[in-house]
Amino acid sequence: MTEAAADILVVNVGSTSLKLALVSPDERSRTLATLGEAGPDDVAAVAHRVVHGGAEFTRPAVIDGAVRERIRALEPLAPLHNGPALRGIDEAVAALPGVPQVAVFDTAFHASMPEPASVYAVPAQWRAWGVRRYGFHGLSVAWSAERAPQLLGLPAGRGRLAVCHLGGGCSVTAVRDGRSVDTSMGFSPLEGVPMTTRSGSLDPSVLLYLQREHGLNANALEHALNHESGLAGLAGVSGVLEAERAAAAGHPGAELALEVLALRVAGAVAAMAVAADGLDAVVFTAGAGERSSGLRARVCGRLAHLGVQLDPERNAAAAGDADISAGGAAVRALVVTAREELVAARAARELLA
Repeated sequence: MTEAAADILVVNVGSTSLKLALVSPDERSRTLATLGEAGPDDVAAVAHRVVHGGAEFTRPAVIDGAVRERIRALEPLAPLHNGPALRGIDEAVAALPGVPQVAVFDTAFHASMPEPASVYAVPAQWRAWGVRRYGFHGLSVAWSAERAPQLLGLPAGRGRLAVCHLGGGCSVTAVRDGRSVDTSMGFSPLEGVPMTTRSGSLDPSVLLYLQREHGLNANALEHALNHESGLAGLAGVSGVLEAERAAAAGHPGAELALEVLALRVAGAVAAMAVAADGLDAVVFTAGAGERSSGLRARVCGRLAHLGVQLDPERNAAAAGDADISAGGAAVRALVVTAREELVAARAARELLA
C-alpha cells in the first residue's frame, strides 16, 4: 500500500451540504470538490456519515448489501439524510470499486444515554416498534467533547458540556465526561429546537388537528415540517446569516425567527445542565454556531443566570477554536470548529484494523 493509499475518503452528506475530505493517517484533511479526485489506488477506505442507525447500529459497519438495506429501511426516520447518504454510498462504490466502504452513524454516540433520557412515555407496543429517542449530530458532538476539555484545561474526556450544533439542522447535547447523557433531537432529526427548514418540537395535537380539520395527509405534513418550517417558515430565509442580514434591514419576521431560535436553544442548554449535573461550558459548533457571533450573543444573553457570560470582543473576533468567555465566567463559552471528517476517518481505520 502506498502512503497515499493510507488516506481515508470521508463522504459527509448533510441536510443542506455535501462535504468530501481526504484524511491522512496523521489527521491532516484536504477538501475535495468531487469523488473523481480520488482514485481506487489513492484511498484505503471510504467512510460515510449516516445520520440514522436506529437501535441496531451502535458502532461503525462495513457496508454490504444487507447493511445498505438496513440503512434504507431507516430512511423514513431521517428523510432528509439517509436517502442522500445511500446515494452517496452508491456513487462512491461506482467511483471506487473494490475500496472498502464504512458507515459511521450519528446516532451511535448517543447510545450511552441513560434510559430515562432515551425513552418516551408511550404505550409498550410503540416502544417495541422502536419508538424511542436516538439523538443525532453524534460525529460533531464527539469532536466537541474531545476538543472542549483541551480548551478548558481539563483532563481528556472530562467536563460537563452543552454542545450546540447549529447548522442546517440544530441540536443541543448534554455531554458528561465524554458521554452523551441527553440531547434535544429524538426519534428523528425533527425533534428539538427550530432549524433552517425544520420546525423542531411541536405539540402532536397540531398534526391531528391539521389532519382532521384541514385534510393534510402524512406526506404533506412531513414535507411542511421538514422543508417549510423553522427559519424558512417564520421569515422565508434559508439560514441564520441570511436572517441576520434581513433583520438588520428591518424585516420583522427575520428578527422574530432569530429570537425564537435563541430562546429555544437557550432553553435546551438549561435542560442539558440538568442532565449533565451542571455545566462547565457551552460549546458552539457547525455553520451558524461557528460563524454567527450574533446568534451566540443572543443565546448566551439568555443564560446569564446559569453563569454564562461572553466577552463581546472575543465573541466578535472568534475564528476557529476559541474561548469567548468573559474573565471569571462561572460557565465558559467556547467555539469549536466541526471536524466530523476526523471522527469518521478514525472510526473507519479502527474498524478495518
